[in-house]
Amino acid sequence: MKKLILLLLHCQLLMSQSSNFDIQLRPLQIPTLGGIQSYAYAQNNGYILIIGGRLDGLHRRQPFAAFDQAGHNTQIVVIHPTTYQKWSVSMNSLPVSMQEQLSSTNMQFHQEGNYLYILGGYGFSATINNHTTYPNLTAIQVPDLIQAIISNQNINPFFRQITDTQFQVTGGRLRKIYNNYYLAGGHKFLGRYNPMGPNNGLGFIQEYTNAVKRFNIVDDGTNIQIQHIRTYIDTLQLHRRDFNVESNIKANGEESIILYSGVFQPNANLPFLNAIELDSTSHQAVSGFNQYYNHYHCPVIPIYHANQNEMHHLFFGGISQYYDSLGILVQDNNVPFVSTIARVSRDASGNYAEYKLPNQMPSLLGAGAEFIPNKSLTTYSHDIILYDSLNRQDTTLLGYIYGGISSTAANIFFLNDGTQSTAHNGFFEVLLIPRNQLSTEDELNTYSAANLEFIVYPNPNKGIFTIEYNQQSDEPLELKLFSADGKLIFSDILPKSGFQKNKTEIDIRDKVDIISSNTFYIQLINKENQWTQKIVLKS
Repeated sequence: MKKLILLLLHCQLLMSQSSNFDIQLRPLQIPTLGGIQSYAYAQNNGYILIIGGRLDGLHRRQPFAAFDQAGHNTQIVVIHPTTYQKWSVSMNSLPVSMQEQLSSTNMQFHQEGNYLYILGGYGFSATINNHTTYPNLTAIQVPDLIQAIISNQNINPFFRQITDTQFQVTGGRLRKIYNNYYLAGGHKFLGRYNPMGPNNGLGFIQEYTNAVKRFNIVDDGTNIQIQHIRTYIDTLQLHRRDFNVESNIKANGEESIILYSGVFQPNANLPFLNAIELDSTSHQAVSGFNQYYNHYHCPVIPIYHANQNEMHHLFFGGISQYYDSLGILVQDNNVPFVSTIARVSRDASGNYAEYKLPNQMPSLLGAGAEFIPNKSLTTYSHDIILYDSLNRQDTTLLGYIYGGISSTAANIFFLNDGTQSTAHNGFFEVLLIPRNQLSTEDELNTYSAANLEFIVYPNPNKGIFTIEYNQQSDEPLELKLFSADGKLIFSDILPKSGFQKNKTEIDIRDKVDIISSNTFYIQLINKENQWTQKIVLKS
């Protein structure tokens, strides 16, 4: 049954003067429902089908334990969220090639009518006795499979599989523009993960696709044929994986998809900040826009307000290079787990802006979770919720958020031994709640932190480090260093940058003894903005 406590997030989502509502998460209790992250899903008649993914948290750094076989999800799960029921069945009866692919993580997937198409995925293959990315497309007949699982019948007739090396991808996303499929980003990873790289210890091969692959699926219910149409190659802008790729409506009314953030930049172990819009003819960066929150794959709700010609994407938690601390945008190049809820909006003129919403996820959640839309709502195209069709007087169930990684701390990657995070078993209703008045505080949640992009290295350091910054202004920058308890350690005025990249070396070794902990903060300030980054001292 539902918990009596309602988790209110009061996300004061401003879409236009006529769009006054809050977003709330309400937890559901579904008995025996386990945790899962980075899975695939499909729906039919109120039932939700869950396939693949991991049963543990963030992958461990130890090669012998990373992406181990014990974390594979070898069960197919069916959930009915309104009756709080769950059914499951083992994959053991399926052919081995299907078992191995469908128990992998970070598969690309898309439901088209009654069929769920799953591409690629990464996991341990007993067949080759090694970890691999699977070169398969598996088609699943969703309604019949759900009924077979509920009735405890044979599931094998509802699966078909083909091999196509174009689909040997993990960590990408699969979307549609009009009638064509687009496999966006991702990489091919062969071998066991090793944080020291392919030339240390256990080797591996990693190849980013640097591409968006356009194709069609011709499926008569028995035979599957793939018509490869075009591959967009861009070794700089499409070098992305583990990101959010969302259905989108452009200002001119055309369908597109938009690629938000992703990792890693070709020349830095940092997320991308820009977004790429891809339509049926070309791809290009969204002009004048950087995304500072929600850089890793997380639940996203697409909403289109046709009367105002506004497109909105609402992001829930995940992993990000930036987060808010008491109204200050903090840059953390360790790219921590965050609880941020944010909105990216396109106005009628085609301009994009990002808004941090006032409240947060209940904890460090969202990475590897999915938003599962309410199929009874009117959608514009490819599950984009049509805001104009909603009853704005009543609470609306937009859909559900399930699973993902639940982390005990923001930065756990470098000390992760498997105990710092888990696969979350939380299942939330996402509700749209009308409100009577529009708060002017909504617009104040906008950050204009773009156009500096400063980096501090090395980090950690012993008190001597370099600041590299690229300020799009001729205003001088004030540099301030604060200890973790707020004490001012050092201040200076940096020279005018004049729209170019600058480097400044800072030496505070003589002040290290007055820092109260091994953490301090660098703040750069001009008359319009301030930017903050956390720095760690090492002994």
